[in-house]
Parts: sequence; C-alpha cells; structure tokens
Amino acid sequence: MKSTVTVRLDDDLDRELSEVSDALGRSRSEIVRGALRRQLSVLRFEELRKQVMPFAEARGYLTDEDVFEDVS
Repeated sequence: MKSTVTVRLDDDLDRELSEVSDALGRSRSEIVRGALRRQLSVLRFEELRKQVMPFAEARGYLTDEDVFEDVS
C-alpha cells in the first residue's frame, strides 16, 4: 500500500529539487523518498547512540576516536 504526504517547499528548495531532478533524470518523488530514508536512518542512529552512550562512557569510550582506536 502506498500513501501520499504533502510537503510545502519554499521557492528556493522547490527550484533546487527540480534542478537536481532534471540533472539526474530522476523524479522529484524519488529524490524526496531517498532523502527521507537517509534522514530517518540518521535520526534512528542518533537515538540509538543516545541510549548506548552511558554504557560506552562507563567503559571509557568518550569519543568516536576512542572507539576507532580500539577497533583499529
């Protein structure tokens, strides 16, 4: 099942979306769906990170560099 979402864009964003759509030969909807998927992934990641951080900090992982140092 598909649903429709109405999104209001200001003139600049609407123009930019149209330009990118034309340049890539992809529909505006396809570009918006891809952008929404990526943003939702980022939001999920940020939420998971918030939940995990207290456990990581308790083990001395305070920065991304601390993690990379241990896994590299």
